[in-house]
Amino acid sequence: MGYRVAVVGATGNVGREMLNILAERQFPADEVVALASRKSLGSEVSYGDKTLKTKDLDTFDFTGWDIALFAIGSDATKIYAPKAAKSGCIVIDNSSLYRYDADVPLVVPEVNPEAVEMVHKRNIIANPNCSTAQMVVALKPLHDRARIKRVVVSTYQSVSGAGKEGIDELWDQTKSIYNPTDDKPAKKFTKQIAFNVIPHIDAFMDSGDTKEEWKMVAETKKIVDPKIKVTATCVRVPVFVGHSEAINIEFEEFLDEDEARDILREAPGIMVIDKRQDGGYVTPVECVGDFATFISRIRQDSTIDNGLNLWCVSDNLRKGAALNAVQIAETLGQRVLKKG
Repeated sequence: MGYRVAVVGATGNVGREMLNILAERQFPADEVVALASRKSLGSEVSYGDKTLKTKDLDTFDFTGWDIALFAIGSDATKIYAPKAAKSGCIVIDNSSLYRYDADVPLVVPEVNPEAVEMVHKRNIIANPNCSTAQMVVALKPLHDRARIKRVVVSTYQSVSGAGKEGIDELWDQTKSIYNPTDDKPAKKFTKQIAFNVIPHIDAFMDSGDTKEEWKMVAETKKIVDPKIKVTATCVRVPVFVGHSEAINIEFEEFLDEDEARDILREAPGIMVIDKRQDGGYVTPVECVGDFATFISRIRQDSTIDNGLNLWCVSDNLRKGAALNAVQIAETLGQRVLKKG
């Protein structure tokens, strides 16, 4: 007996990627259904070598379904996730709606797989923010060895993190720069994104941080350790897919860069490519379509007693969203549902 899995928001970037990854990783599903809003009803999406026609989320009955992977916004999730959960279907939600709810586990399987075992409080598991997910995969094995006190992170986040509209805006603006009669003003982003960087992701808060920066702080504390101090600056860059992060870490104990490199090489979900030569590091275009979180530029920070710097790159549509959700489903199967 395998699982019955619903992918909610199957026509979006993340929903399509969820279907791809379910097939690629041969998730033990007996049945997969693609759900979308009524305006997308009947659209076709790929699931391995199969083509699925989307069904109407509004009228769908989740009774008898095991897992629902949600890739829709918080407003729609607020309506449909409780319905699915009440019917006995476990929701793995990619929105920010439930991430900070004390009764909802926030899970990155390489970091806190045991958290899925508290799923039955709400029948909902939250997927973290894309920028947080890749960072905590890198932090956890180092934290286990030397205890992290403080993290300073600067992100370089691709436009796909803002959905199809973000990708289209970068594409259209880039073309328009070479055609002076075809002006494409900023719509999705607050300023021109082509050939530019924008230090603003999500809404501004009273503190001066943006919501994206606050998410990285709150989620790292919930997933890894509430004692870790985190400060973030999140920046949108003209890259289609792949988030990058420059991470500065201060530890309670000294950790040599060579030992850190060895620890990360052995850690789940990580690929270390760190040669001190031209091209001996990973950039966003090289991580697209890959499951791994790539770590490069590991080096001592000589300005503090116990500091390291590193460069972290990952496909934000995969580890930052769809892959992590499918990994949660796999962990849920192994630890809780035990079926298939």
